[in-house]
Amino acid sequence: MIEDALNEARERMEGAVEALKTDLAGIRTGRATPALLQGIKVEYYGTPTPLNQLATISVPEPQMLLIRPFDPSSIQAVERAILKSELGLTPSSDGRMIRLIIPRLTEERRQELARLVGRRVEEARVAVRNVRRDVLEDLRSFEKEKLISEDDMYRAKDRLQELTDEFVERVGEIGEHKEQEIMEV
Repeated sequence: MIEDALNEARERMEGAVEALKTDLAGIRTGRATPALLQGIKVEYYGTPTPLNQLATISVPEPQMLLIRPFDPSSIQAVERAILKSELGLTPSSDGRMIRLIIPRLTEERRQELARLVGRRVEEARVAVRNVRRDVLEDLRSFEKEKLISEDDMYRAKDRLQELTDEFVERVGEIGEHKEQEIMEV
């Protein structure tokens, strides 16, 4: 029972870390990567569709993304979606494909992105701590229902705290790595 609760905590904390990684992959670092366009949804026949399902995205140069929609009639919709996104990039199209030039980041923009990374990392830490709180409540209810002893409760609580510390540290390392990537000129 305790093992189940701790395994559930590990899975949920792992989910928070994965969500952070996915979120940070969409923050641009001055280098072109298809992950920048990961969260963009295109209004395609009335349905918000992920861009990567409508087009192939390639990186022909370090500062450029090339988007080739499978359906050439969707080019305007793809351009609109890119313009509406938080990327701050202006697409240029030749009727068959869209080029996105990734400009070098200014120092001010780098600091702004680093602050954004810091906020996202803190949200992930909060998510991990919320998992700890939920599992701790479960453990307390197990103890009240006499399903586990008080000693088992304290041992499980210590193990849960160790697990939480491990994941909070991982989240911090991921954030530091992303901030270094952003601040790299």
